[in-house]
Amino acid sequence: MRRLLVINPNTSPRVSALLQHHVQAAVGPQVAVHTATARFGAPYIACEASYAVAAHALLDVWAHHMTQLTAQPGPLPDAVLIGCFGDPGLMALRESSPVPVTGLAEASFIEAARHGRYAIVTGGGRWGPMLQRLAAALGQASLLAGIHTVAPTGAQLAADPEAARSLLARACRDVVQRWGVQAVILGGAGLAGMAAAVQPQVDVPVIDSVLAGAHIALRAQPSPPERRAAGFDVAWSGVSAEMAALGVAKAD
Repeated sequence: MRRLLVINPNTSPRVSALLQHHVQAAVGPQVAVHTATARFGAPYIACEASYAVAAHALLDVWAHHMTQLTAQPGPLPDAVLIGCFGDPGLMALRESSPVPVTGLAEASFIEAARHGRYAIVTGGGRWGPMLQRLAAALGQASLLAGIHTVAPTGAQLAADPEAARSLLARACRDVVQRWGVQAVILGGAGLAGMAAAVQPQVDVPVIDSVLAGAHIALRAQPSPPERRAAGFDVAWSGVSAEMAALGVAKAD
């Protein structure tokens, strides 16, 4: 059986449960999905500061999972999926992991680009420049026509699904009309499952970022693992014991 580790880099158990449900349903019973939740940080990532802390929290929970596998020997996951639309810590974890790593945003970009130019609809006004920066880093800037952020955060949207569906459908229609895109990404772990409800009201494919992550995580990644064993090339100080254990030995 293949294994997929999903890491939620925020501290919300509700978001982790949502990820576990939707990712497991997408990959089917032939894949064992395990979702791990950040041990510190923000309950929802919606600004530069919480994004920066989430990258550390991602590495921490991954190191915790790796050391558990060492203490109680078991197989490595076949891949790791970062369960946040924004992929905090993507490059750092990819550098440190012996298995492929992707995130909800990168997977969504790959999925949407198959249709042509695309736009993003997501919750939380501060995500706009953060996602633009990520798209440029991942070589997607020319295909990303624009980012439309609605005022409520993803967490607020998830708390009122009926109102969210109406707001998000209108936003998706607006970006199709404004930018003439061939696909729209509905981004956010808290919005898992909403794309299907919105799709009948939108004339182009609406990509669910969580389903895109689930479908692409176990495929061959554009950046293969750089190492054979989990580890950091850093002599850490002041981090968790699990991160320190995976760091390089300090010189005497």
